[in-house]
Amino acid sequence: MTSLQRREQLIEVGRSLFAAKGFEAVSVEEIAAHAKVSKPIVYEHFGGKEGLYAVIVDREMRALTGTLTAALDDPTVHPRQIVERTALALLTYIEENAEGFQVLVRDSPSTDPSGSFSSLMGDIAVRVEDILSETFKRQKLSAKGVPYYAQMLVGMTVFTGQYWADRPKVSKEQLAAYIVDLAWHGLSRLGSKPQLFFEGAKARKEAERRAKRESDSGSPDSDQTSSAQSDPEHATGEDSGLQNMSSGAQVTQHSAESGDEVLRFEQETEHND
Repeated sequence: MTSLQRREQLIEVGRSLFAAKGFEAVSVEEIAAHAKVSKPIVYEHFGGKEGLYAVIVDREMRALTGTLTAALDDPTVHPRQIVERTALALLTYIEENAEGFQVLVRDSPSTDPSGSFSSLMGDIAVRVEDILSETFKRQKLSAKGVPYYAQMLVGMTVFTGQYWADRPKVSKEQLAAYIVDLAWHGLSRLGSKPQLFFEGAKARKEAERRAKRESDSGSPDSDQTSSAQSDPEHATGEDSGLQNMSSGAQVTQHSAESGDEVLRFEQETEHND
C-alpha cells in the first residue's frame, strides 16, 4: 500500500472499532491487529489513537454539517419543506454513514469540546432558531420561546434518528413523515402565550379558586362563566387548534384578534399545494 492508502485503511478500521466499542475501549494494539500492521505504523500516521479518533470525528462532522446546513440554507422554500428536508438529510446521513454516526453520538474524550457532536447540534439549533425567529416575527408571535423550540426540534430529530439507527423497522421516508407530522402540527398550532392547563402553580391556584367558588355557592354548576374561562376545554385566546384530549373534539374557534397571532402554516401549505 502507498502511504495514503495505508492511512485510509487505518481510518476505516478505526471508525469501525470506535463505532462498535467507543473510544476508551479501543487500543492501539487492537487497531494495528485489525489493520494487520505493527503499532509503530499507527503512531507514524496519527501519533496514537487520539489522533486517529480526531481525524475520524472531523471527517464525520464536516460531512454531517454540510448535509444539514444545505437543507436549512434555502429561505425561498416553504417552511414545511425545510422541516422535511432537514429530517430526511439527517436520516440519509445515518443510513449511509452508520458507523460514522455511531462514532459521533458515542461518549468521546473531552479534549476538544468545540468539535463534539453536541457542539454541532448546538450550531444547527442556532440556524433553526434564526429560521423560527423570522417566522415568529411575521406572525407577530413572541420570540421568547424560540431558542427552546429550536432545541426541541433538533433534539427530537436527532434522538429519534439514534433510536432508528438501532431499530430500522421503517424506511427513512416513513420516519421523516412521523417526525414532520409531529413537529409541523405542533408548529402550526403554537399559542401566543402557552400555559399548563392541569399542572403547575398557576393551574393549581385556578383550581383552588374554582373549588372555593363552588364551595361558597353550594353548587358546582354556579358561576359557569368563570368556570368555562378556566376550563381548558373552553379556553380561548391561547392555543389555536388545540385538541380536547378526553373527547377528541376541537376547542372552540378563537377570536380574530388572538387568531392573528397564531402560526398559519397549514393555510400556507394548502395554498402552495
